[in-house]
Amino acid sequence: MEKRTPVFFFAPFVSSTMRVEPAWIDYNGHMNMAYYHVLFDRAVDEGFGLIGLGREYVEERKASFFAAEVHTLYKRELKARDQVRVTLQLIDYDEKRIHYYMEIRHAAEGWVAASMEGMSLHVDMETRKVSPFPDDIAANLAVMKAAHTRLARPQSLGSTIGIPSKAETMLVAGTRH
Repeated sequence: MEKRTPVFFFAPFVSSTMRVEPAWIDYNGHMNMAYYHVLFDRAVDEGFGLIGLGREYVEERKASFFAAEVHTLYKRELKARDQVRVTLQLIDYDEKRIHYYMEIRHAAEGWVAASMEGMSLHVDMETRKVSPFPDDIAANLAVMKAAHTRLARPQSLGSTIGIPSKAETMLVAGTRH
């Protein structure tokens, strides 16, 4: 059963408001890192649900999308009962993959608590193998990408983890000896 392509998408997609639960606070007095991913995951479900990749998709069409790779940057602490919204920007897609970028933002003050870059794979749930998106979902992805292409490319996209050498650090800081 194919779904009609949405008329437009907000750029970026902005999730519903979510709240940091007291049970998510660790012994450091801030939200534990695992729960940042809970918030990101809930927003992915909301955002990609708009293109037809929600719970009904799994039940009716026996396919879904699975996280393949995630890179998270933690920028600022979240505390119990903070309210947040998550933005989602579709960076790219192909016949079997979705590349996206997300930010958790404090709902009232707007600052970024964390960002996440992700790659998800479309999976046939009966064979449990990566498979192409159906034409209607690919068309919805094209509409979303067209809206999101106008957004600035996130600076941290594609960043890697590492400790820069002292020479690299000096060049970045603009000093040379």
